[in-house]
Amino acid sequence: MKKLIQHISIEGERPLYESQDVRLEHVAVLMGESALKCSRHIEASHCDMQGMYVFWECEDVLCEDSVFAPSARACSWYGKCHTYRRCQIDSPKMFRELTDLTVEDCPISNAAEFFWKCRGGELNRLQMTNAEYAFLHAENLKITHLQLQGKYIFQYARNIEIHHATLNTKDAFWESDDCTIYDADLNGEYIGWYSRHLHLVRCRISGTQPLCYCQNLILEDCTFASDADRALEKSDYTIL
Repeated sequence: MKKLIQHISIEGERPLYESQDVRLEHVAVLMGESALKCSRHIEASHCDMQGMYVFWECEDVLCEDSVFAPSARACSWYGKCHTYRRCQIDSPKMFRELTDLTVEDCPISNAAEFFWKCRGGELNRLQMTNAEYAFLHAENLKITHLQLQGKYIFQYARNIEIHHATLNTKDAFWESDDCTIYDADLNGEYIGWYSRHLHLVRCRISGTQPLCYCQNLILEDCTFASDADRALEKSDYTIL
């Protein structure tokens, strides 16, 4: 049974360092660093995260219905088995170097540099704004119902599967490998340049110079808008 901590505020340096089997309810993590660093088997519900580096080096984390304030910088790095549901995320540079990550129903207002080197997991029903350089070197992710506004996304990403998305971006999927996108609107500039094994299914593509210098590109039942000039330049592609 988990130890219950509720209706308190904590602050400072590592107040719950190396905790195990703990559930937080209505807890405010105030200014400070690494509140739960190196902890295991943690649940957090209806919490207010304001401090930095809250879940570094943590394993088996479940966080629901909580808020990550702009001051809560880089909250979840270098961990395993993290799940976040119905959280409002306003903190910068969250989610890096995580293995087995689930994020659902979370609006992300400042998504710059999110999901760097995340490996394995599912992301569902996300709204991401200001997503500059999001998903850099990410791999083995399944993503559904993604609404994203940003630039330079999915660079060097590998084995990404995306369903039902609207991506308003620049320079997406550069140097990516083995990515598949279904039923999406891809709006931007220079989408997919230098990618390898990019597979687009029922996608609508707009914006200047998309899909150039690709290797083994597959376009299945896709359409190009009138502004998609100079598409497919020097690409190796198949149209199905």
